[in-house]
Amino acid sequence: MTRFFDIIFSLLGLIILIPFFVIIALSIACTSHGGVFYMQKRVGQYNKDFTLFKFRTMCVGADAKGLLTVGRKDKRVTNIGYFLRKYKLDELPQLWNVLVGDMSLVGPRPEVRKYVDLYDDVQKHVLDIRPGITDYASIEYKNENRMLEQSHDPEKQYIEEIMPKKLQLNLRYIENQSLKEYFRILFLTMRSIF
Repeated sequence: MTRFFDIIFSLLGLIILIPFFVIIALSIACTSHGGVFYMQKRVGQYNKDFTLFKFRTMCVGADAKGLLTVGRKDKRVTNIGYFLRKYKLDELPQLWNVLVGDMSLVGPRPEVRKYVDLYDDVQKHVLDIRPGITDYASIEYKNENRMLEQSHDPEKQYIEEIMPKKLQLNLRYIENQSLKEYFRILFLTMRSIF
């Protein structure tokens, strides 16, 4: 049933947000070199890779210097990129991922292969369902970049502390998955942003 709402909401969102997509795209194009969109391989349902779409918020080639972003001290993030990330506007192109079925509006955030390869057998159950644009972990760790900014070893902190806690929240959603939870998470996400 959630797939029905995913299709309706993502299609409506893409249509209604076209003017904002144009404004964001022009802002990115006019303030930094490179394409407007950022595409990255992520791991989806059944451990299969797919291409995730975002608005580009970092300098071209930033991935080569690490996969994690660490708040304001991360010089790879563009000025417009900070704004887009703060209000989660960089995630809007993922409505396309939802429409084509790679993702859901609600579900565990898709991770890059490097980190998925570290999951234990229990944590791998997050790959049983479609990944999502938002989930309990996204709400709980909305300031993750700031947390990592204050760390002496951001990647170690992410792998040993943050990632396991996020996966616990993901598993909680999977165990209690329902239409009620779906709409609850959408509501909490909107409240968190605004």
